[in-house]
Amino acid sequence: MAAALSYCKPSPFIGQFPSNFGKPVSLRSIEISTQASRITALFWGSKKSVKHQPVDSSLGDFTLTGSETEELKENPTKGKKVSVSIISSILDVSSHEWDSCALDATGPEKFNPFLSHGFLSSLEETGCAVKETGWMPSHIIAKDESENILGVAPLYLKSHSYGEFVFDHSWADAYYSFGARYYPKFQCCVPFTPVTGPRILVRNTSFKDQVFDVIVTALKDLTAKSQVSSLHITFPSEAEWYKLKDRGFLQRIGMQYHWKNRNYKRLMLPELFLGYDKTLAFSLVHG
Repeated sequence: MAAALSYCKPSPFIGQFPSNFGKPVSLRSIEISTQASRITALFWGSKKSVKHQPVDSSLGDFTLTGSETEELKENPTKGKKVSVSIISSILDVSSHEWDSCALDATGPEKFNPFLSHGFLSSLEETGCAVKETGWMPSHIIAKDESENILGVAPLYLKSHSYGEFVFDHSWADAYYSFGARYYPKFQCCVPFTPVTGPRILVRNTSFKDQVFDVIVTALKDLTAKSQVSSLHITFPSEAEWYKLKDRGFLQRIGMQYHWKNRNYKRLMLPELFLGYDKTLAFSLVHG
């Protein structure tokens, strides 16, 4: 983490690092500092929390470049100007429109139920992923001039690092040690679900790559305007993992073990271990 921080450009919204940043410190002093000042969460509610800078629901208008495609000529309801906004609940968008984006992003043969409107809305309606539990919904919606939804992204303003299955408490410690704050942060993910899948869900149009870039730009702008420490995209698809590296994100790789039932008639201990497959889990951070 120290090496990554020393090579990142200074971020205007995380405060200035002390003048002694980067100077050698004894290992013992680092251990004492870490044990004495470990930060795990800054909760909303009665406990004092770091407030983010509020932003307008509109994140700006973007114009798609290039000549008009045949699709636009045949369907004039789909304009070339895209407006991006933030909503405080997934219930503010219809399940049909959200699921259409999710289905186009995964493909019908690989539909991911955890990206569905039904699953994500249940987390909000049951009080699991809400502001009071440190998961403030801040979902991203991209629309054309005719209010057709072209893309969405599940996004949360987090006041802690629980329920992500990517453990970054040491990052919070590092921020705190250098006089900066780590929480709140933005998390683009499916809460409590370490399942790989696309995170920026766009309709399957001829200009879907431009819509993808528009949403990424809006996410980065929102992070800066909100004056939070960072933006995290966890368990994205491998294709997104590579694409977002070219857009300024730092890559992280984790490891998962998946158990698969290979038509076992009975479960013996050796078979239990043979049923596990090792796979990579990806995540990204910007800030």
